[in-house]
Amino acid sequence: MTGMAAVAAIMTALDLPPGARVDARVPKKMLVEQGAPTSADKRAIQDGVEELQWLAALKPNTVAIPAFTDEAHDYSEIAVIAAIFRADARATRLTELIHRAIPYPVLLITVGSSGLAVSVAPKRAAQNEGCKIVVERVVGVGELDPLAPKDLDRAFVASLALKSQPSRDLSAVYNGWLARIEALAAARLSGAYRPSDDGQTVERRRAALEAYRGIARDIAGLRAKAAREKQLNRRVDLNIEIQRLEQALAAQKQDL
Repeated sequence: MTGMAAVAAIMTALDLPPGARVDARVPKKMLVEQGAPTSADKRAIQDGVEELQWLAALKPNTVAIPAFTDEAHDYSEIAVIAAIFRADARATRLTELIHRAIPYPVLLITVGSSGLAVSVAPKRAAQNEGCKIVVERVVGVGELDPLAPKDLDRAFVASLALKSQPSRDLSAVYNGWLARIEALAAARLSGAYRPSDDGQTVERRRAALEAYRGIARDIAGLRAKAAREKQLNRRVDLNIEIQRLEQALAAQKQDL
């Protein structure tokens, strides 16, 4: 899978109006200046980013969908950005830095050693900090190959088209992509891809994903602790607790 060919497959799936396309190279210097708070982050960008492209700008005059703004959020524009990472790049950190560097919402397509990933990052204005923008969270799915997708991934890619998103305003479009990313994350655990734009369904799935990941982290921590434990009776207790949590993890899948 070549990087830009995979990105092109996602862009085809998005099916954006021609007027929304930008297709401009973004200099790494800009990313270093605006998105690297530490010297380590600057090195991560310089060493890890091969290419950065601004692919499209979704605005009311380019996609015929109204903007949405309030005191905390600004959805007057959505940027579609692609980044090609080098083999040893710190992909998770670089993804976060790119989202932080751009003040408006971004649909980010990244390609690295583990395949293609798609992410979004809801943002809000920082309280009492002037024009500063805060990333609330980064939500993404990785290990995609849109050129030869697995069944669940194929359904996900097919659901990304702009016309398939809620079109009340640009905030609804962005939340539509967020919901589909979370639906794929859930599908990889449950085996069924069921995207939804119903608010209660989305919130229930989000809470179930967070609970599942929390239990999985607890299990991993207990397994590591059990591996280090030298007292047999204590190791037995830890394994019993692990089994209990594994049952809870299996039950949690029912809510995904």
